[in-house]
Amino acid sequence: MRSTKSRQIFLAATIIVPFMIYCGYYYGMMVKNAPYRFKDFKSIVFKYGKGDSLVNHYNSKTGEYVYTTTSGKQVTKTVRLSNDELLYIHRKASDLGFWNFPSDERGDDTTIHNVPHYLIQLNYAKKSKTVNFDAMFNGDPSLKDANQRLIKEIQKVLDEAEINQQK
Repeated sequence: MRSTKSRQIFLAATIIVPFMIYCGYYYGMMVKNAPYRFKDFKSIVFKYGKGDSLVNHYNSKTGEYVYTTTSGKQVTKTVRLSNDELLYIHRKASDLGFWNFPSDERGDDTTIHNVPHYLIQLNYAKKSKTVNFDAMFNGDPSLKDANQRLIKEIQKVLDEAEINQQK
């Protein structure tokens, strides 16, 4: 008759160890083949404005940042984001589930023209993800909140980068 200790060792050797090896292999392959990896990240395009007019825009590939001030003056600057800032945006998008957002998140009422509208596009080596979002979106409130949080984070990173480059 086997002792309790030898049964535990047998159980660990035949069930737990192979399961742990399989989990390591499975999740390792998932991470390796993930469609949106930062090492494949190329650029971000962020556009916003009222209604269909997306006059404010940023492109990390060119560094061009065009925005309208509160007084109505249009400003064009070159703002380069560091690798750390791009990684922060990539991770924030990942945390908020950006890859699972629908591509069209606009409201049903097209008669209102002064609604804030945003376009977020993250470009990678083999894929890109684009989301059109406006404040009149009537879908899932948690999805709307996730979009608004991502937009605030992108704007915060751009504002900080602009201030840091002026110094």
